[in-house]
Amino acid sequence: MVGAVASGVKKQGALDMAMLVSDSPASAAACFTTNKFKAAPVLVDKETLTSNKGAGISAIVANSGCANSVTGDGGLEDAKKMIEAVDKSLGMGTGHRSSLVMSTGVIGQRLPMDKIISGIKRLSKGDLLGSDHKHWLTCARGIMTTDTFPKLVSKRFTMGNIQYTLAGLAKGAGMICPNMATLLGFFVTDAPVEPKALQSILSKAVSQSFNCISVDGDMSTNDTISALANGAAGGELITQGHPNYNILQEEVTDFAKTLAQLVVHDGEGSTKFITLKINDAITYEDAKKVANSISNSPLFKTAMYGEDANWGRILCATGYAGAEVNPSKTNVSFVPIDGSAELKLLVNGEPQNVDEVRASGILKNEELEVKIDLGTGGGHSCEFWTCDLSHDYVKINGDYRS
Repeated sequence: MVGAVASGVKKQGALDMAMLVSDSPASAAACFTTNKFKAAPVLVDKETLTSNKGAGISAIVANSGCANSVTGDGGLEDAKKMIEAVDKSLGMGTGHRSSLVMSTGVIGQRLPMDKIISGIKRLSKGDLLGSDHKHWLTCARGIMTTDTFPKLVSKRFTMGNIQYTLAGLAKGAGMICPNMATLLGFFVTDAPVEPKALQSILSKAVSQSFNCISVDGDMSTNDTISALANGAAGGELITQGHPNYNILQEEVTDFAKTLAQLVVHDGEGSTKFITLKINDAITYEDAKKVANSISNSPLFKTAMYGEDANWGRILCATGYAGAEVNPSKTNVSFVPIDGSAELKLLVNGEPQNVDEVRASGILKNEELEVKIDLGTGGGHSCEFWTCDLSHDYVKINGDYRS
């Protein structure tokens, strides 16, 4: 069951407290920010998952409007009190923590715990929690900050003769950079998965999805993607050696990519969704370095906003990425989304006579693809998603606390 309530942390009665409750204790896994200043909820969740060995988690609670980050020992106690309140309200947590906690919003401010605890109590009772689409949509809205729309995905898939479900949501629109972002999210499935296998599946999925997106090059202190698997649909327990492990890995990775792309589509002030395809790298890591470098280049992003086919900015960011590149074999192209032929900008290190009219037409679309072949002969590739950088991004972030 899921749902959300307005606890009063946010202004004007906006939803700011979300909760997910599993019908039975679940295996749990999570991926966290790599920022050195980890928020209190991140530290507490890491402690919980370690002490529980990824088992026996029944709920996730998340608030928006206050990040509970860089709040000292008091912030850690507040995060623990949130978990205690959820466990008590739901009648869980006998001898151990049964919930995970997330927070997002302004850094450096303590949570108004009277409002938080009251919100948890109200959310745990009555019909505010449910399983229909309305409740999932409300839950997704409860963790939004500068997001312009709720991000919610679900799918069904089959392993053997059993049909399983994956559902999940995320928030994020700014402070989005690889190694996650100002991004919260969780996946849930009714497949039976051992905690160690679930962590392995989630880590790989995140590395190819939420760690392959960028809006503005900033990494938050609170980033968390968690997963619960309660096994309600039945079937054999999936371990890392089970025949269904790779099937589930593929399903979760594709699911995560879909959800991660929604974050980029909602990039603060963005007007374009850009897919970067980096090919022929020595390693996958090299391809990802190049994609990361291009996606975080303000010169590239502003050129995309201005619909300027200034491919020199792509090449520049490729060259300082720290990856192996063969300049005399490098190729750069724009690939239209309408399926027409790609527009070659650089072929084997030689600039092409670019049709500027066609280039401008491609860049006017809300979606486009940029393809870069590094010419190393290594054959490794990476797909990455980013957006442009506009005047509105400055406006949104110039008065974030107002």
